[in-house]
Amino acid sequence: MAYTIPKHHVLTYAPEALRSFSVYGFEWIDNLHFLAAPEDFIGDGVDAFISIAKEMFTEAGWAGDGDIRLLWLPPFAFPLALGIPPEGIVLWHVKQEEDGESFILSPIKLPFEEFSYEGAA
Repeated sequence: MAYTIPKHHVLTYAPEALRSFSVYGFEWIDNLHFLAAPEDFIGDGVDAFISIAKEMFTEAGWAGDGDIRLLWLPPFAFPLALGIPPEGIVLWHVKQEEDGESFILSPIKLPFEEFSYEGAA
């Protein structure tokens, strides 16, 4: 089996750290096949993370529907100047069922033109 980071090493921060994350809205992320369930990576402490993620998404305009998942972005998706670690970046994501709007929590300010603004619609 090829080397991979153990799942319990993917998220290395406490739930409260989510409050410092940048919040984005994006239309539309329609391929949800590559999203992962947070409980697969966090285990017993997942409820604290989900609770704070829900608060953050709600403050950004999320209607409260859809499943909160994790989205991994590899380091090569970012400009080299950002110095993204080899493990990449894990985003928190929820797709609102009502209108298809995606809400994202990111531990870094995303350097993509689509995310030149913070906050959801």
